[in-house]
Amino acid sequence: MKAASAGWDDGLSLLDDPLLGGGLPREAQAHLDKAAACYHLTDVAETHLLDAATIAPGHAAVLIAFYRFYFYKGRLVDALDIARECLAKALADNMLGEDWREVMPGDADFSDWGALRLRFFLFTLKGYAYLNLRLGRIAEGRRAAEKLLDLDGADRIGARVLIDVLDRMEDDDE
Repeated sequence: MKAASAGWDDGLSLLDDPLLGGGLPREAQAHLDKAAACYHLTDVAETHLLDAATIAPGHAAVLIAFYRFYFYKGRLVDALDIARECLAKALADNMLGEDWREVMPGDADFSDWGALRLRFFLFTLKGYAYLNLRLGRIAEGRRAAEKLLDLDGADRIGARVLIDVLDRMEDDDE
């Protein structure tokens, strides 16, 4: 099944796209802003993120905020959980099925840089690959990086870097 258009021709203006905060209730945005302002107070910031998620569950802006928070706090397992949520959302939003492993290059125009939701899927897949590698889940990380390179043949997202690192690691082991 071909993915739905994720560009501007679906009736959304660029700023209305949820990836850029469109449709996010003001109260949820206020919590995201407070979380950013008190980032150094981990528990307080995380409480604001949780409050934003209660107000706008599954909103891309909230998921991205959680991902960044966990990633930069070094909570990679938590970041990986959020990456999985983002993958599920991106797959559903782009009508790409339920498993990233089954997505094929012809399922959507992955070269359309203006298709924000498709780009979100690709960047999420890269984050998922990277986090798996950092957590020592090498086989899963490689599969995700190879799928990303398969979908993004021009390698705009940068999967080749991950694969090259893995290849060098394997060469060093031999």
